[in-house]
Amino acid sequence: MTTAPTPVPTTPAATSPGGGAGASATATTSPTAPAPTPRRRPLARLGGASWLATVPLLLFFLIGFGLPTVAIVIGAFTTSSDAETGAGQFTFDNLTASVQGGYQTAMLSSLKLSALTALLATVLGLPLAQAVVTSRHGWLRQAVLTASGVLANFGGLPLAFAFVATLGNAGEITKLLHLTDHGWSLYSFTGLTIVYLYFLIPLMVLTITPALDGLRTQWREAAQNNRATTVQYWRHVALPILLPSLLGGFVLLFGSAFAAYATAAAMVGATVPLVSRSIADALSGNVLVGQGNLALALSLNMIIVAVLVMAVYLPLQRRSARWLS
Repeated sequence: MTTAPTPVPTTPAATSPGGGAGASATATTSPTAPAPTPRRRPLARLGGASWLATVPLLLFFLIGFGLPTVAIVIGAFTTSSDAETGAGQFTFDNLTASVQGGYQTAMLSSLKLSALTALLATVLGLPLAQAVVTSRHGWLRQAVLTASGVLANFGGLPLAFAFVATLGNAGEITKLLHLTDHGWSLYSFTGLTIVYLYFLIPLMVLTITPALDGLRTQWREAAQNNRATTVQYWRHVALPILLPSLLGGFVLLFGSAFAAYATAAAMVGATVPLVSRSIADALSGNVLVGQGNLALALSLNMIIVAVLVMAVYLPLQRRSARWLS
């Protein structure tokens, strides 16, 4: 009695290459495609837990900036508690007075000082930052950037005292070079400009250095291959790309100079009229009593200028990031 053999399933390795069913099966077999990489879900879709990290920042912004801003706006449009007509009444008198007379002069002087110092710091800070970026010595770059970070935050009474002791009427350099005989005075608009440049130029170096790092070497090599000089490279390639960053740095320096108070108050006092000094005088009652809400109106004017500055700065930063990122 014979037993029929058990059929063995045909595998691609055992099929004959010479045609038939085995050849057909082998021809239709395709390699396995790699599994698609799963996409990461955006952070916003991970649920409410992803927003918990922003709660402390939002609370700080609300308490530190939101509530004072609301109080300033309300106070700027109401009468002072010391006013004869009674407190809390709606009025435009504060805003009207804040743009007239001596307050208008102080605002214009602050705008002039901020624009001039920001422009000078931008022009002087760019070549300094370029020299640091192109230096072959890493220690020099680290030292300059570290010093810039320190000097950019050095202000107030210590800075005023340092310049008074150095370039004041009885300062060491003033006596050594007899600057007083040539009409030099630290307690003037020119002297205050020099003092502001002390911390604005380092701030510009810190601001423009990342943009200079973003300039690609291929762009300079392409310009050299087309026989462009260094001046032509900077005029037609580098400066157009850096222009948004330069304007953004200028706006940032303008806002920093516009908001400065302690250095000018300690050094020049009322010699150079500034809106920040006018706010302090109105709050302390040095000129007239009961001008607290007028000081709030002056503060509101500064906030409006700061908002305009940020409205210009943020789009410029986004535009420069498209080229330099």
